[in-house]
Amino acid sequence: MGFLDVILGRSKPVRPDLDQLFALPSAAVTLQAGAGFVPTGLGSVCFASVEGGAFRQIQQDVRALLDADATRGAEAGGEPVEFSQDPYGYTWLLARRPADDEGTAALVNDLHAVNTLLQEGGFGPQLLCSLMGFRDAAQRSLALVYLYKRGTFYPFAPLPGAREKRDNALELQTKALLADDLRVEEDLARWFPVWGAPGL
Repeated sequence: MGFLDVILGRSKPVRPDLDQLFALPSAAVTLQAGAGFVPTGLGSVCFASVEGGAFRQIQQDVRALLDADATRGAEAGGEPVEFSQDPYGYTWLLARRPADDEGTAALVNDLHAVNTLLQEGGFGPQLLCSLMGFRDAAQRSLALVYLYKRGTFYPFAPLPGAREKRDNALELQTKALLADDLRVEEDLARWFPVWGAPGL
């Protein structure tokens, strides 16, 4: 960063570091021990929509990559990979794995592989976030969201039964709990809501 950048308060954007995703399994252990939230076996990747033949090619490449394990769909209780579009035009890829320690590690590998595939295919600028879902005994949902362009995580906790309201106390508790496990996003304004995201 140059002298003028310091004077003017500008900062260089953080380069995406997909290896940060590999911290999720240890964060999952901390989250379970400290707050009673366990992985659901669901995770997703969100990216700005890609049109036409390029999108079909992405779908084929991702399916070829993730469907290689023929047993995963049956074990996880559904199709191993699903694509959907939200009302804002973003594309979501939902991946499933069994909700256990091995499944969590495998799900993280899947999310990393999909992000890497998209990045290496020239679609890095379209990547927005990835998330992993958790649930507690009271059936509260929680997601750990990875911001691709920031290289950071934040918790997102929609209030059960409420329309587009968040459990801010749980989010801040999760931030404090995972401070040693994840690179948590410090700017709370960047804790964007992901209402209805696949995997939540």
